[in-house]
Amino acid sequence: MTALGPGTWPPVPIRTERLVLRESGAGDRAVFVELFASPEVGIHVGGARPRAELERVVPEVPGRRPGLFVVELDGTMIGTVELNRRDADRRSRVRPDAGEVELGYLFLPEAWGYGYATEACAAALDWFAGAVPGEPVVLCTRTTNDRSMRLAAKLGFTEVLRFEEWGAEQWLGVWSPVAAAV
Repeated sequence: MTALGPGTWPPVPIRTERLVLRESGAGDRAVFVELFASPEVGIHVGGARPRAELERVVPEVPGRRPGLFVVELDGTMIGTVELNRRDADRRSRVRPDAGEVELGYLFLPEAWGYGYATEACAAALDWFAGAVPGEPVVLCTRTTNDRSMRLAAKLGFTEVLRFEEWGAEQWLGVWSPVAAAV
């Protein structure tokens, strides 16, 4: 797993009380298109993309890369959780000497408000803590995204800094497997 560290990708599917986190497959393509075309989701990720464009460019097996988990509820994809290494040249950093791993997630609007993002992100962070022991994870969100700010607090992220980017105030927090275990 070159993007995040040692280990094998994909991992065995991760099962939580209600969800399965797994590698993407061809049957997930329609939901990937829906996620990126959704105006409600797009508000938080720089805007929705045109569905026709997505139908042309989304590969048959979308999102198949180390660190990206499809989140499934009762056999149906409802979102994604990913752990991606950030570019070392980002000005919003915790570690000045290296690129950091950032937690990201997207869920269909009909899956919002049920705790699925918290459950899925917590499972991905637990997996990551075992795959890359001791490495912190960052999360960046707009301060006006109340749901994301609450999620960060529930998961144990602590604020590192606030900054202006993309025309809005951003919040950067860090999660440490050592701190989370206390």
